Amino acid sequence: MHLLIIGAAGMIGRKLVGAISRTGKLGSHTVTKLTLSDAIKPEAPAVFPGAVTRLALDISDPRSAQQMLAELPDVIVHLASIVSGEAEQDFDKGYRINLDGTRYLFDAVRQLSPVHDYCPRLVFASSIAVFGAPMPDAIGDTFLAAPMTSYGTQKAICELLLQDYTRRGFFDGMALRLPTICIRPGLPNKAASGFFSGILREPLAGKSAILPVADTVSHWHASPRAAVGFLTHAATMDTGPVGHRRALTMPGVQATVAEQIEALRAIAGDKAVALIRHEPDPEIIRIVSNWPRGFAANRALELGFRAENSFDEIIRIHIEDEMGGEL
Repeated sequence: MHLLIIGAAGMIGRKLVGAISRTGKLGSHTVTKLTLSDAIKPEAPAVFPGAVTRLALDISDPRSAQQMLAELPDVIVHLASIVSGEAEQDFDKGYRINLDGTRYLFDAVRQLSPVHDYCPRLVFASSIAVFGAPMPDAIGDTFLAAPMTSYGTQKAICELLLQDYTRRGFFDGMALRLPTICIRPGLPNKAASGFFSGILREPLAGKSAILPVADTVSHWHASPRAAVGFLTHAATMDTGPVGHRRALTMPGVQATVAEQIEALRAIAGDKAVALIRHEPDPEIIRIVSNWPRGFAANRALELGFRAENSFDEIIRIHIEDEMGGEL
């Protein structure tokens, strides 16, 4: 199998590359070639038995998709985007990268399809940001996608394109509406959701953290490990039972900020919790107020997607994967 990962230098991309390089497999499929693309050249995997091509390409350049697809990858995992807060602050950049770049990719595959009898599996990282208020506490699989941010709108448009290109037989697409991925390792980014990770990651490392919203805010989460599992399953599953509706909300854990903090207290103690400072941010409060609180992700569960069962589990995965298993 030849696997192309677009956005391979991002957090989830690096996690996916790491999982594949350790085993040489994507699920039960042997990966013989990896093509890794991002705006900056992705790092080479430490150990991988097959061939690796690393590309530094701007997905918003129409010529980039042709370079990525030059060797006709069997599976394409599209993770490249700018995050929610940045897409809201820079309207043109958000649409150029998140929408135009994705359409260039889809069209490049479409143009190859009749020439090479080419129909790859294409997995697109969408987001629960496609939903907007008013919303029930648990959003079901038939709830209307009506985003209230530019980022969510860009993801929703790409979902519709993916379904139509799949219907026309240009590729076999799956759009995964990812929960907020928590706990994200590394430094904070411009995502409006970044504080969900920050209020846990920083105190676990003995650093202070800022909470910009009320602790009553409820949200939907999954770990980076779960995200890799979602992508792997979508890339290798039988898509026959999925039918025409190719956008799936991924399973996750619903928790309020207060419940996150109590999970932190149970694992790391009062000293860690004392490092969190509440400093309200009106812009983040505005964005988060229009986000979904929880889901009934029954279709995804029936199709074999799995996530954590509690926020304690999410924190312990971070400690195991990022901190060597110890505080």
